This record gives sequence, C-alpha cells and structure tokens, in this order.
Amino acid sequence: MTAPVTVVGVGPGGLAGGGEEALPGATLVVGGARHLARWAPPGIATVELTGDLQPGLAAVAAAAGPVVVLASGDPGFFGIVRALATRFGRERLRVLPAVSSVAAAFAAAGLPWDDAVVASAHGRDPTVAVHACLAHPKVAVLTSPRFSPADLASALVDTGVERTLVVAERLGEPDARLVEVDTVTAAATTWTDPNVVVVLDPRRPLVGPRPVLHPPRAVPSRWALDADAFAYRDGMISKTEVRAAALAELAPATGDLLWDVGAGSGSVGIECARFGAAVIAVDRDPHACALVRKNAAVFDVAVRVVSGAAPAALTDLPDPDAVFVGGGGTDLGAILDVVLARTRRAVVVSLATVERVGPTLAAFHDGRWSARARMLQAADVVPLGAGHRLAATNPVFVVVGRRP
Repeated sequence: MTAPVTVVGVGPGGLAGGGEEALPGATLVVGGARHLARWAPPGIATVELTGDLQPGLAAVAAAAGPVVVLASGDPGFFGIVRALATRFGRERLRVLPAVSSVAAAFAAAGLPWDDAVVASAHGRDPTVAVHACLAHPKVAVLTSPRFSPADLASALVDTGVERTLVVAERLGEPDARLVEVDTVTAAATTWTDPNVVVVLDPRRPLVGPRPVLHPPRAVPSRWALDADAFAYRDGMISKTEVRAAALAELAPATGDLLWDVGAGSGSVGIECARFGAAVIAVDRDPHACALVRKNAAVFDVAVRVVSGAAPAALTDLPDPDAVFVGGGGTDLGAILDVVLARTRRAVVVSLATVERVGPTLAAFHDGRWSARARMLQAADVVPLGAGHRLAATNPVFVVVGRRP
C-alpha cells in the first residue's frame, strides 16, 4: 500500500489544525530547516527541503510509512502541493492549510486582498513580479533571500514610479513587525527573512469596489476601442482595426512590460495596460506625452510616460517583453536596432507607406526573429441619401516580428 502524505501548513498561529496529531505517526518529516527544528518530533527521520525539491520528493517516494510535509502558510498557494500532486497524485495527499503569508500580511496591514494581484519572486524570474507592481495598484510579492524587499524596491526605484511598500517580517513570531516605507528607504534597508511585501500605488484607491471574482477580471470587457474613446490630435491615433491586430500579436498580460514607442495618443499602450501589462509610452512631442497622461487617467491605468526621442530615450528603460512602434519617423532603422536587440517576445510596427515595409522586414531577418507583413484596410458604412456607402480608411501596413 502506498504511504499517505500529509501536508501541514505552518502559519502565524503555528501548525494547521490536525497537524500536531499527524506528526507522531510519521516515519518521515520533510520541510524547511526552521520548520523541522521547531516541529519535527525527536527520533523521526527528517529531510530538509531546499530550493531543489528533487531530493525531498525522492525521500517521500522511498518512505515506507506515512510522511508529513511541513510547508509555510497554505501549501496549495504558491506552495509544494503542486509538486507533490504532480509526482504522487492528489489522491495520496491530505492537505491541512494554515493562513497564507499573503493573507496574514494584508490582515496585518488592515487591507482587503480580494482585489490584489499576487506574484512570486521565490525561485522564479523576479521581473514578472516587478512588472505586476508597475501595472497594478495592490500587489503582494512573495520574496526570498535571493530577491529581498530591498531588491524589489531597487528595481522599482530604477523604473521611476512611486510606490509604497508594506513589508511584513516573521509574522507569528515574537519579533514580527510590519513596516511601511517608500521604495528609496526600502532599497537601503536590510530585511529579516521570512517576509512578504505588499506594494501599493499611493495615487490609486486601496479599497475599491467589491469584486465578484478572485483574481478580479483579468481582461477588459471590450478592447480595440473606437478612436473617440481617446483624446488625440491631427489624426495621431492608431485606428481601431490596427489596434485589434496589434493587441492580438503583442498578447499583453499581467507580468509583461510593453514599450509603446512613438505613442501619440497612447491608445495602444493604454489598451495593453487595460490587459494588466506594465507600459512605458515614449514620444518626442511634449503635447503627445500630455495626451497619453490624460488618456491613461481616464482609463485608470498606470502608464509611465517618457518624453524624449527614440532611440536615445530607450537607453535607460528596462528590457520589454513586447514593443509597439508607431509613427514611423526618420529614425525607424535605429529604433529597430535597439528594440530588436532587447525585446524578449514580440514587436509590432505600423507603417503608413509601402516603401518602408521592405527595409523594416529586412531588419528582422538576422536569425533571431521571424517576421511577416500585411496591409490592413477597412471601410466604414456611412449614410448616402436613402442608402449607405463605404467610406474607405487609409491602408496601414503592419509588420509583426516574433522570436522563434
């Protein structure tokens, strides 16, 4: 008979209910060093869990009798239940969850968290967590000794955004503390493990309308909005059909960073921000930058605006996951040199003239990218006497590049 595996959460109040009863009958206890030191009964074999879970999983597989796995908080929430269920099947598991560190941190801060985004930088790429903090007003970040609250704060300082960090250290322990600081102070502070960080945008409401889903709805109810949804001037806005095609290729989502280069009204970047992506809009025209800020405020999304001419204005920006290049200025070749060298996933370029399509496609053909181009043209149905006619819009050429 396969030995059962009981996964016991360890929260601020100690072991989850039923955990103390499960421990004496175990033949093996697996967990982090501090959990084993405090909770493993004497005389029972133990295996320490580290960043590499494989030795611990192998020990569970070899155990002849019942196994108890000690895990922080709710082990089904960014925890070890995923690895155990994948390796051994969920039927073998008995999970006893404690209060998660995220729930405990929000409780200590006196904030609801059903409208929060949760990101993990524990053994994962921390840039996803950083980008989530740029895009959303309330984010919990699970940290690690390799990516501390100071590291998170430093990354946010580098982006130039204003955020407040609420750092919850060692919740449930006698030396627990909750500290609320700005990013500059947090970056210069040494923090005690374990901890979790709540990142807040001080300019946006921290207690908003009550959501009906958790996580809240991840995508807007409508996108590729009509041009009149944005403030713009002199026709400097990507047409609805072009934005629809661009959004399909950029695939913006929470955890992504997108550049909107030659932003104009900012319509493409703002629509990406509505999907949860962090967005940096770049334009050389101060009036365009003002329009981007105005439109972002209307849609209540966080868009960082950089006033300056590309490619020079791109130099100090963090590397993007995807880029939209509009406007097609005289420096397009130099802009693409920078963009293609630094973008992780996709680039979309909109062009007004067919002569620019060939050179733009050629810029992608260096072995690192695959690219294609198509012309988009639409026609509006407008009244004509007692009937209707088609009013054609100007064609736009869209070049799409993706890393293989």
